[in-house]
Amino acid sequence: MERVTLRIPKQQIEEVERMVDTGEFPNRSEAIRSAVREMLNEQDGEQREQNRPFARV
Repeated sequence: MERVTLRIPKQQIEEVERMVDTGEFPNRSEAIRSAVREMLNEQDGEQREQNRPFARV
């Protein structure tokens, strides 16, 4: 894994900390990794939708 440094508004970090405190995630890093995975999966799904040869009803 590579280390990435980023700046996040205090309010958003506090929300992430609440998720860690309630046990939803084991730590901040895993919460952020989960958010990145979700974003990438969403982007991948949108890309597949655009490449469909037929219309969605």
